[in-house]
Amino acid sequence: MVSLPAGSYLVETRSTGAVEPRERADFWSEHIGSYQSRMGYRFGRPDNFRGETVRQRTETYQLVRFRSDEIEYSRTARQVREDPDGDYRLLLPLTGEIVLRQDAQEARLTPGTGTLVSFGSPFECLQDASTQAFVLTIPAREVDGPLNRKSPLATGLDLTRGLGRVVGSMLDGLYAERDDLSDSQFDAVSDRVVELLCMLATGDDRPDGARHLTGVETVVRRHVREHAADPGLTGTSMARALGWSLRQVQLALQHAGTTPRDLIREERLRLVRERLRCGDCEHLTITDLAYASGFSSASALSTAFRQRFGVSPREMRNSTR
Repeated sequence: MVSLPAGSYLVETRSTGAVEPRERADFWSEHIGSYQSRMGYRFGRPDNFRGETVRQRTETYQLVRFRSDEIEYSRTARQVREDPDGDYRLLLPLTGEIVLRQDAQEARLTPGTGTLVSFGSPFECLQDASTQAFVLTIPAREVDGPLNRKSPLATGLDLTRGLGRVVGSMLDGLYAERDDLSDSQFDAVSDRVVELLCMLATGDDRPDGARHLTGVETVVRRHVREHAADPGLTGTSMARALGWSLRQVQLALQHAGTTPRDLIREERLRLVRERLRCGDCEHLTITDLAYASGFSSASALSTAFRQRFGVSPREMRNSTR
């Protein structure tokens, strides 16, 4: 199944169920080899291997969610030379266990842990029969530049808390919304995922680290923009949704010169102003706009709006007309 919602963005689902059991191992090798660099394959059950992939990609990033029976992937020094590929893959199991060996390091991955690995160096990757996982392909320049490195990388990443938990949630969101994304939207979220991964890889996920605070602020601002109309949105609710403590959220916004309450009010006012200027929203009363934008009443909206913009919502609407 292939669909092209917009631009270069592609969603594709493939399954070994489409072929006879004795042909499935060859089908899987050819399928994986069609979008990953050259590797070796050793199947636990070559006579009836089962697997499925859901692949999302643009010209920049590729996210694959897969499930399969037991298999071992390997990339030799010869394959690295003959089929160069310096890009990175984030490997994140959702079920089962994956063991990755590269550069004299071994990462034993279970749900909640991830590894950033390069195809520019030989590796062995073993997974058990109950494995489901994400694989995100990341251009080398997006990692080598921020981390100031030119060598392969295999890093255990904790995705159960803080920034790591946000990364996992963002990948889940990319997958869940796969049929409703454009290429620019897919790339924008992937860019942010990579930025957070680089912070995790350098250990810069301390609650008081300057780069961490900037990262938290960015994620919080996006969350508030997306949920500003929710009347239940508070600093506590956003911290819980993002996997941080309220104190971390407060510190990040304090670092940026604002507070959770002020940021929520500002986003709601921005939302109302946009709707007042939109011809498609002319049928909405000021009271309708207040409730639809998260305010408790029309009077609460009018007071905050006049304080922020110097005019009432009605006056702005009339001037726009």
